Amino acid sequence: MKRLEQFLMHGIALLALVASAAMTHAEEAPNAHQVVGQTTEAVMTAVADARRAGGQASDAYYQQIQELLDPVVDFRGFARGVMGPYATSERYRSLDEAGREQLASQLDRFTERMREGMVRTYGKGLLAFGGSRIEVTQPSNPDPEARRVTVQQLIHKDGAQPYVVLYQMGRDKDGSWKLRNMIIENVNLGEIYRSQFQSSARSYDGDLDKVIDNWSAVEIDT
Repeated sequence: MKRLEQFLMHGIALLALVASAAMTHAEEAPNAHQVVGQTTEAVMTAVADARRAGGQASDAYYQQIQELLDPVVDFRGFARGVMGPYATSERYRSLDEAGREQLASQLDRFTERMREGMVRTYGKGLLAFGGSRIEVTQPSNPDPEARRVTVQQLIHKDGAQPYVVLYQMGRDKDGSWKLRNMIIENVNLGEIYRSQFQSSARSYDGDLDKVIDNWSAVEIDT
């Protein structure tokens, strides 16, 4: 993948991750597409403020991004999916008590590692591509009872063909929408991370603690 595509991929990905924040303040919860559109506008305003202040990715800026992400991203579910066969319910049930405690601890640690990496990576990317025009395509006949929705977003940059990003959103029992996965220009982020985790697990002979200790998010060379 070209460097520009990598930059753009990580720069706009956060827009989906914060998509459902607005619904906590609404009397009637909007659908997933409305939430993406409303929150995109709010997030880009915050990014514009940071760019006007010098465009530096300060600790305060990352903290702001983290506060936006925490309520709306299923970090634990995402981490479990990335761990794949190493964190399935079947494997958990096959372990003894000590093994179950160890796996739960490993999932907790990996969730935190992914959370930290995603906040840093996407926050930095947002500053690099804060000037893009972003459009959320609206469904012709949305299902108000749907539990899972794919939101399509088009990112227009420098007059080129727009980048297509698909946000796979899921609705919790309380009705709130949370990000489950992203597909950017036909690149499935969850699958990429899962492949990376399994490859690392093979390298460390199945030692998940070593995999987690040496895990790092994709770096962006700006």
